[in-house]
Amino acid sequence: MVLLMSLKAGGIGLNLTAASNIFLMDPWWNPAVEEQAVMRIHCIGQKRTVSVRRFIVKDTVEERMQQVQARKQCMIEGALTDGEVRTARIEELKMLFR
Repeated sequence: MVLLMSLKAGGIGLNLTAASNIFLMDPWWNPAVEEQAVMRIHCIGQKRTVSVRRFIVKDTVEERMQQVQARKQCMIEGALTDGEVRTARIEELKMLFR
């Protein structure tokens, strides 16, 4: 059985512990949105191993978006100063639209 839904719809108010595989087809600007959707499957009550697969095509906007997510994750973890955060945001936008 397969359930198809958008990332935003799948990340809000659902308990999907009957599932064990998640396929992320398009990266989201905010990595927390993806994480929240993944946690709908990988939460209390899950009895199986959960497998998360991301589909990223080389040299595309999606690949650059994944790089943006990695930088944002560093910001979330407090690894950057305020000035570095501002500079990183500007660079992320430039990189996306090369």
